[in-house]
Amino acid sequence: MKFDFDNAPDRRNTGSLKWDFCESRYGLEGVIPMWIADMDFACPPPVVEAIRQRAEHPVYGYPCNPSSYWNSVIHWLKERHGWDVRREWLTKAPGVVPAINLCVQAFTRPGDGVVIQTPVYHPFHSAVDNNGRLLIRNPLRREAGRWIMDFEDLEKKIDPRTRLFILCNPHNPVGRVWTRDELERLAEICIRRDLILVADEIHGDLVPGRRRYVPAASISPALAERTMTCLAPSKTFNVAGLSTSVVIASDPGLRAVFDGCAEKAGLIMGNVFGIVALEAAYAHGGEWLDQILPYIEANMDFARDFIQTRVPPLAFLKPEATYLALLDCRGLEMEQEALDAFFLRKAGVLFDGGPGFGEELHGFERMNLACPRSLLREALERIEKAVRAL
Repeated sequence: MKFDFDNAPDRRNTGSLKWDFCESRYGLEGVIPMWIADMDFACPPPVVEAIRQRAEHPVYGYPCNPSSYWNSVIHWLKERHGWDVRREWLTKAPGVVPAINLCVQAFTRPGDGVVIQTPVYHPFHSAVDNNGRLLIRNPLRREAGRWIMDFEDLEKKIDPRTRLFILCNPHNPVGRVWTRDELERLAEICIRRDLILVADEIHGDLVPGRRRYVPAASISPALAERTMTCLAPSKTFNVAGLSTSVVIASDPGLRAVFDGCAEKAGLIMGNVFGIVALEAAYAHGGEWLDQILPYIEANMDFARDFIQTRVPPLAFLKPEATYLALLDCRGLEMEQEALDAFFLRKAGVLFDGGPGFGEELHGFERMNLACPRSLLREALERIEKAVRAL
């Protein structure tokens, strides 16, 4: 089946945070939203059909997770990523962000140190701060045009109060696909310094071309025993609104502590439509994914070439994974607040401001390229016009 990604449903006035935010927050109409991380493409037909069939049954009571649900996860990870997981390793959460917060609550106490690698997805920051833990920043370094882990800085910042390390693999927003060598070095540090690793791997399916996402817990049994892997079909298949995720932990003790924390928080019940969507996506969504990955990569190349040739004050940083990219706007020589306002009010394009991910991204914007190419072209032409008018 050939999928049409050049045409997408109109999402305006559908209760879409991505599309309806500008009008409700700023009173602006016609803004092209390229900020929050969901796609503008229709979900895979098998997912839509599974939800439709379930919706036809007129009772939406408390759901359970059938064995086929768990088997779809196991099969997907084995076939797509070569990772063998067992049914008893799997548990659930109402989304990856709630899962990360539960991990912070379950495995640390107020005042304990939690490491994040900035610039990084902003809920990592809030998961630490909002739970009264000590935020330890281990900034990534940019060398030869590539972001890398700073292991020397990490070693210096770990102390006896440090209990947890939150990894973004692949990384949002810098787009790195961490290599096996990098993960092995991180594993050695976590094991030696007795850190629990929480791995957000929600973007693991969104790796185009020949690069390969390596699940952190697959590095070694020793690392797996201290790793909580959080993943979901949310980004891969555009079903974030269904609030359904999977948590993988081979150590029964960690898993029991996590489940106990989830039960204490009242987060043990699943979403009836999220359950059927996850199973349908992992069981039948592979063909759709195989077609959308090259489309998104072509969007990346289009944006890179456009920016390079027509808007030279800006620089496009093509990611290795995800459908999110960084736009280096330091050539405009604006303060961040003015920069954000410039794109929103002069160009009519809404981005995520870089400093929201970490101070390392002052002068940057994060842009979402999971949209039809015609919409991307219009956004870039608006930016070109606004920059030329400066």
